[in-house]
Amino acid sequence: MIYLDHAATSWPKPPEVIRAMTDFLERAGGNPGRSGHRLSVEAGRIVYDGREAVAELLGAADPLRVIFTLNATHALNIVVRGLLQPGDRVVTTGIEHNAVMRPLRAIKNVPGDCELPGTWTRGIDLTVVPCAADGTLDLAAFAPAVKPGTRLVIATHASNVTGTILPVAEIAAIAHRAGALVLVDAAQTAGVLPIDVQALGIDLLVFTGHKGLLGPPGTGGLVIGDGVNTARLAPLMRGGTGSRSEREYQPEDLPDKYESGTPNGVGLAGLGAGVRFVLARGVDAIRSHEQALTAALVEGLSAIPGVTVYGPSDPAQRTATVSFTVAGRRVSEIGLRLDEEADVLCRVGLHCAPAAHRTIGTFPEGAIRFAAGLSTSLEDAARAVEAVAKIVAA
Repeated sequence: MIYLDHAATSWPKPPEVIRAMTDFLERAGGNPGRSGHRLSVEAGRIVYDGREAVAELLGAADPLRVIFTLNATHALNIVVRGLLQPGDRVVTTGIEHNAVMRPLRAIKNVPGDCELPGTWTRGIDLTVVPCAADGTLDLAAFAPAVKPGTRLVIATHASNVTGTILPVAEIAAIAHRAGALVLVDAAQTAGVLPIDVQALGIDLLVFTGHKGLLGPPGTGGLVIGDGVNTARLAPLMRGGTGSRSEREYQPEDLPDKYESGTPNGVGLAGLGAGVRFVLARGVDAIRSHEQALTAALVEGLSAIPGVTVYGPSDPAQRTATVSFTVAGRRVSEIGLRLDEEADVLCRVGLHCAPAAHRTIGTFPEGAIRFAAGLSTSLEDAARAVEAVAKIVAA
């Protein structure tokens, strides 16, 4: 079997991740931070060790400003729901995932555009700056949209459809000149591309644990930069935190302000192990491996008659996510035959990113997506390309 769906979730997980999760349940199954006995203390230590590992990987100065969530979507909603107020101006790009677009559309307050009229409607001023057909962003066109007084700029670090990497350092500089905060969606890049939130000027960064960080589903987080005033960022949920229990109001201490309820201790044990695996392997080495895979997939698929490959041709400008279509053939047919006839597992359709597919011209049917990862070999990539060529020729 050739697994090419790493953009959805990485698989298989490193043995270290599985062992860490089993060990947590067998040896430290207490509720982290909720009791003073040894099992709770050990569980809390494991969770904090994971927090420190994430901070090291992503360049966060303070591990307490690493907020654990269920996934990147959860983290994005914390920022969108907790930061934006009526009249705030928000700028984003034309290749964003629905994890960005749906929360923004829900509070945009345009007739017919709100899912929950009157409930979460806030009336923000939303600008979506188009990207080129390969998913790249023209900074000369982007900069004028970020007018002085803009509250928030949101940009994906890399598209989950085309793999296109956006210049987040330059986007952050544009945002800061206008007095805006910048929020980067690193769901596709954490653990895959080198990230230093301080060096890149990122104010808020969201990540998921089950993709490039090699952890289990149900884990993710938000990194809050030192320059963000958390007094102006309301929590998405309120409840028990194990701290300030004498008060019936949410504590302001981090990370507790944003981590109400019992945490996913076993999942965070696995996430910590996954992050340490990435640190040990080295992000630069992972990136080099994935660039070789990208080159093989782009070159091989592009050589097949009738196949159109989307995204930049230069592997340095993209992740190992490669989407394509076949002239005159439905993407669902190609995906099913790859699975049943060639043991190639991929994803077809709109990939929860209709904006990106409108940008590249594949809406409403979508595309076939090959998403390679750390466990993918060059032989796997070659065999997947051969399978496509055989199906196309049939």
